Amino acid sequence: LPRPRRRRTLQRHPRLRSVTRALKLNIGVTGHRDLVPSEIPGIRDEVRGFFAELAREYSDLTLELISGLAEGADSVVAEVALDMGMPVVAVLPMEQSEYEQDFKDADSLSNFRDLLSRCQVVTLSPDTAVENTEELSPREIRSLLYAQLGVFLSNHCQILLTLWDGKQTEEVGGTHSVTHYHLTGVMPGFESLVESPSLLADNENDLAYHIVCSRQGEHGQPDDRYSPLESFWVTAHFGRLQDRRMPEDYQQMFERLALFSADCRSYAVPLMEQSTSLVEVPPGVQIPDECRVIDELYQSADWLAVRYQRLFSRSLLLSHLLAVCMGFIFIIYSELLEYSGLAWLFLGLFATGIGFHYLSERRGWHRKYLDYRALAEGLRVQVYWSLAGVVDGHAAEFAYDNFLQKQDVDLSWIRHVMRSASLQSFRNTRPDPRWVDWVSEHWVGFSDNTDGQLGYYESKARQRSAAYRRNDSLGKGVLWIGVSMAAFLGFFATSMSEDQTFVLVILMGVLPLIAGVSDTYSHKKADKELIKQYQFMARIFANARRLLNGTDDVEFKRRILRAVGKAALEEHAEWLLMQRERPLEHGGIQ
Repeated sequence: LPRPRRRRTLQRHPRLRSVTRALKLNIGVTGHRDLVPSEIPGIRDEVRGFFAELAREYSDLTLELISGLAEGADSVVAEVALDMGMPVVAVLPMEQSEYEQDFKDADSLSNFRDLLSRCQVVTLSPDTAVENTEELSPREIRSLLYAQLGVFLSNHCQILLTLWDGKQTEEVGGTHSVTHYHLTGVMPGFESLVESPSLLADNENDLAYHIVCSRQGEHGQPDDRYSPLESFWVTAHFGRLQDRRMPEDYQQMFERLALFSADCRSYAVPLMEQSTSLVEVPPGVQIPDECRVIDELYQSADWLAVRYQRLFSRSLLLSHLLAVCMGFIFIIYSELLEYSGLAWLFLGLFATGIGFHYLSERRGWHRKYLDYRALAEGLRVQVYWSLAGVVDGHAAEFAYDNFLQKQDVDLSWIRHVMRSASLQSFRNTRPDPRWVDWVSEHWVGFSDNTDGQLGYYESKARQRSAAYRRNDSLGKGVLWIGVSMAAFLGFFATSMSEDQTFVLVILMGVLPLIAGVSDTYSHKKADKELIKQYQFMARIFANARRLLNGTDDVEFKRRILRAVGKAALEEHAEWLLMQRERPLEHGGIQ
């Protein structure tokens, strides 16, 4: 009985609401303006059923709709979402007064304004979509603005709901164009301005749900392949799916997203009490609310990463200690004392190791540690970029698409968290320029101060290198002592007592075992590779500090911070891939 009351209390806490607000399953919508009136009730039913099924499947996530609120499909879907209590983000491709000129009558305009009043509103900047306006007609300019809207919707949603007749057209920014971009990462007529971040990489953001609809007019029937109100999943990899269920890879991705949300709720109390913020307020400078949300999301990921790192490290240490103990027992049993109790003790230690491995695997300690650490580091970059104004909050592109783009698809949920967080980053003006120097000081930092990343990486590189040399020397020393004892035993065994021989035999077997297990433990932790990464990142931040010290140009400083962020994201992706190759295995205790 106390638990539900506790959860409701935590849900009301502003910090928890802020974090869960950013953890959403975002659904973008694109569709035709000229729907056939007789099909609209059926379309509403299909959309309502689609939303209801997602809500049941992923109850730990809040569904959120991203819509242009245009006439027809956009408005119909937004009305259904609002009626079901879903939050809606209205994305306008131009200023509202200009956008309203595309509504055909007073009723549709009034409906648009009513919907808009119930939504969070984002207005995209035309400067990021249109260049050389004097060379384009007003119609062409408008098409590019709608194309930018489609790119924004695709890049900031996990699922694209497309109400489409299935026919291919040449219209830039139309329903077919947006759907094609979502599936392939390419929008014909617009790709010169917005390029796919990694055209040949696996695209986990290609999940669409197609509801077939007709259009008004003489040739408004759907493509011959489809029937009106037919609905199905479609992806670039699998094409049209006959099964109503979402493809398995995407189910796993959204389950990971939901699991992170559930972990944030489960550990809400210690998380709120113990996590630390990236942001300290300089005098006279206000933290933008949207940056605060991303920072609180970072705090959650960072605290959870530390928690699961400790659990994994203890698991790893225990498994190798068990290996040493089992080896010790085996040597005694096989060489010196054939006592059945030792065999049972050996099996008991083995069973303990297997049980602990099963517990670790079942609860995902290793995977969660790696995933949450990668997410936290990605959000760190996102916080500092947002504060310094490195990222244009009105642009259509998703600024972090290179992060983990070429890794396993089941890591894509990390970028989806960042996509959701990026929706919190939009503002009417750039942050105060004073944030640029603050970010330079607290993110890049200085060599003599571990508060920044430069001092942190330099310090960690020295500490890890010294610890690695000590452990390596100790391991080699222990190995050679064991070998020396074997040689000593070979020369002087006949002149030694039985007890002395017993001790030497034990040490001769156990010491090389300890050396081997120690080396395996170091390999599992990837000590050598981690030292190289620390040294590399220290050089990156040292170069950034040198450039920052040599300029007073705010825009150039932003360029430096952007380059630092990209390097950090690439290095974190490499670290994650390397660490995933060293899971905690039961073989480690054999």
